[in-house]
Amino acid sequence: MTQYPYIPNSNQAVRREMLDFIGADSVEELYSFIPDEVRMKRPLNLPEPFLSEMALKKHVNGILNQNSSCDENISFLGAGCYNHHVPAVCDEINGRSEFLTAYSGDTYADHGKLQTFFEFTSMMGELLDMDVVGFPTYDGGQAASTAVMMARRINGRGTALVPAAMNPSLYSQLSCYCEGMTLVKVASRSDGQLDLEDLKSKLHDDVACVFIQNPAFLGFFEEQCGEVGKLAHSVGAEYIVYADPSALGVASPPAEYGADIACGDIQPLGIHMSYGGGLGGYLATRQEEKYVMNYPHHLYSIFQNSKGQFGYARALPERTSYYVREKAVEYLGTCVGLWAVTAAVYLAVMGPDGMRELGENILCKSDYAQRTLSSLKGVQFPYAESRSFMELVVNFDGCGKTVSEINRALLGAGIFGGYDLSRELPELGQSMLVCVTEKTELSDIDALADALKKIL
Repeated sequence: MTQYPYIPNSNQAVRREMLDFIGADSVEELYSFIPDEVRMKRPLNLPEPFLSEMALKKHVNGILNQNSSCDENISFLGAGCYNHHVPAVCDEINGRSEFLTAYSGDTYADHGKLQTFFEFTSMMGELLDMDVVGFPTYDGGQAASTAVMMARRINGRGTALVPAAMNPSLYSQLSCYCEGMTLVKVASRSDGQLDLEDLKSKLHDDVACVFIQNPAFLGFFEEQCGEVGKLAHSVGAEYIVYADPSALGVASPPAEYGADIACGDIQPLGIHMSYGGGLGGYLATRQEEKYVMNYPHHLYSIFQNSKGQFGYARALPERTSYYVREKAVEYLGTCVGLWAVTAAVYLAVMGPDGMRELGENILCKSDYAQRTLSSLKGVQFPYAESRSFMELVVNFDGCGKTVSEINRALLGAGIFGGYDLSRELPELGQSMLVCVTEKTELSDIDALADALKKIL
């Protein structure tokens, strides 16, 4: 029998020794308790194995070399995962073995890592103007879902009001995660802003929360945040704001316009884009018992002992499934501690002035993109009346081409076009969501305009 280098104990002699030790004649005997009707009677449809590391490496590199990344192309993709600049120090620190390989650890066993987690929550609290920030969740979608479920646990109600034009992926996560909740969509005005009259008509005494994104999924700032919060509070509902941290250097934090719970994704804070990874959700509230005791994730605190020494520890662990399993307020998994470390490094390096400059840079490039692309014949900007940040909707209905066709042509020019909105928001027609970050050069925007001029 062949011995496979990546399958432990596949050597025939070793397997015979193990079977003899437990008194079994064959591996088949071990599986004999499985009912015959549920057993597969044919080999698995698997490719032939690679019997050397050299051959496996060559095969994998051949697959990887087919990849086309944002390093070789100009990218205008966003919609929830963004091509921000990652300072070299972020990779340097999160690649250290103390952080990269340290799975878990408690107060004194892993003092430095817990201090880093505390620093992360402290800096996020300052950025958000919130008292309490939890350990990161798997992604922003889980943070949003947990925020909605927190509202349900707090007031016992079963309806969540959400924007009709929210991120479809985020809505999908809410639908799946928030079991027992009814999600009701609130319409938008023609300029994209939330329709307050429609919101008023849907408020009732079973509304657990009103949820908004700011900036909105379609790229612009929601300009009625204060009014939305007052309407939510008028019926005793919680007000949840999903905020992009990269905008908080130039935009008011959610707490300033009445948010009870803030949530979002920390991917913009020094974390590379990664297929299926590189995401982490944040959750923040005021320091009130009804909120604090409904965090399912770890909370980190600082304390001083009788000798005057400072320490860092998990606070109120009895809320979590790590400590009380099925009796916890919500399930808690391993989460994404390494990204908490990375975001802490990023925020420390940037500081308040750096975050402000980041926001100003993105605002200027968003304006430049709209001005430059508006010169193209047949191109429309349906939400031009609202101030865009990082993303803007570009409509091609007047050009006679679909976004899919346009993006295929752009790819041939070395450009990743914007996110195709026609697939999930068909009411917007043939529209794409064009994203610019601080990494986007003005010449990149010019290149997009020139390529679109040829395509259209």
